[in-house]
Amino acid sequence: MDLNGWRRVWLFVLFDLPVKTKTDRRHYRLFHKALLKDGFHRVQFSVYNRFCPSVENAEVHEKRVKEELPPEGEVRLVLLTDKQFERMKVYWGEKKREPQPLPPQLLLF
Repeated sequence: MDLNGWRRVWLFVLFDLPVKTKTDRRHYRLFHKALLKDGFHRVQFSVYNRFCPSVENAEVHEKRVKEELPPEGEVRLVLLTDKQFERMKVYWGEKKREPQPLPPQLLLF
């Protein structure tokens, strides 16, 4: 996939980590904290996302995620353009929630 024309993107981290042992839970907590520290937000259980102003910026955050990978489990990274993210449909049950707000634009004068 040619990413050269992409500008604003969303990086998603989806993971399935074991939590059976005390060590597993420790690795889970460390990975979770590393995602939050790097600016990711929880979308659903084990699904986090982060807005990136460019593909190059997303690559920096991808590298950080890879550096924090736990020894067990599975972690997937998905990159969506701003347009693809905008087209996402979200449905809730009885309780309605407000959709996640878009990040503010960076304005340079």
